[in-house]
Amino acid sequence: MTNIIPINSHLTSTATPEWKQVLSNLLRDPEELCDLLNLKGNDRDTLKADCGQFPLRIPRPYFSRVVSGDLQDPLLLQALPQAAELHETVGYVSDPLEEAEFTPVQGLLHKYHGRVLLVLNGSCAIHCRYCFRRHFPYQEHQISAQHWQEILQYIAADNSITEVILSGGDPLTMNDKVLSQRCDDIASIPHVKTLRLHSRLPIMIPQRIDEHCLRWMQQSRLQIVMVIHCNHAQEIDAEVESALNDLANVGVTLLNQSVLLRGINDNVEVLEHLSQRLFECRVLPYYMHLLDKVQGAAHFDVPEEEAQQLREALSARVAGYLVPKFVREQANERSKSRME
Repeated sequence: MTNIIPINSHLTSTATPEWKQVLSNLLRDPEELCDLLNLKGNDRDTLKADCGQFPLRIPRPYFSRVVSGDLQDPLLLQALPQAAELHETVGYVSDPLEEAEFTPVQGLLHKYHGRVLLVLNGSCAIHCRYCFRRHFPYQEHQISAQHWQEILQYIAADNSITEVILSGGDPLTMNDKVLSQRCDDIASIPHVKTLRLHSRLPIMIPQRIDEHCLRWMQQSRLQIVMVIHCNHAQEIDAEVESALNDLANVGVTLLNQSVLLRGINDNVEVLEHLSQRLFECRVLPYYMHLLDKVQGAAHFDVPEEEAQQLREALSARVAGYLVPKFVREQANERSKSRME
């Protein structure tokens, strides 16, 4: 068990945590991105035009892992605006999962038995270009103090709810004082046993996993599960590995979900390396999502037949516990569709 050093309370009220400084200094300016990529002429003009309605947002620690000069780098492609995003594609829609139908209380999704998902905020460290919530109206789903009480009342009134999932956006973009209080509120409901957080912050900005964060997780009565989102082994450097180990050392169960993406990880060797690297960091592969058919992301899609072949090839190369479940989430379905 990691010994967490006591934090001097008078310092926490004045000092800005390192992760917040990193989060406030994201790469947002297309001109700067063009400079960093050394783009000229038409390439430069095209990239700026391709930002479209989904603005650029890349954490600098993540960008530092991009191979310089390689416009096909698998990390860069996840964050790089492309002209294909602006193409209207038949069968791709703004709300592929039709989540609005499962929102009995603002900010709460109750789609699956035994668990609810809370959309705590709309902020992410990165704008993934394949994001299935890229068109989600977060401003219409802000959780006020009144909404929060309604959410707690809804959960408390349903004894079948044993797991609460925090999503967004990304819940770890919230500060620890607010986030830990929200989690304490949830923990006060006796029939809730598990708190699950879905976050890319440990990958994007590993500095987020600091002493404050580790302390409240370690002290919670709830079993905490963190589902990180890593699509390629290149995303995991020494700092990310350290952050993941710190989480595991305070008792957090670590799982990974990926999205199968054309040109990024649609290769059995890449998937094998990803599973092995995750396991080195005490993370179990959990889900490999087929792309949600959101408008603007069709160029990332991998056909289901090809995904099936990749799953079979991966199963032949690694132990069963290193093979994630290949799934597709369908609108109006009560569970994910699993490829067998």
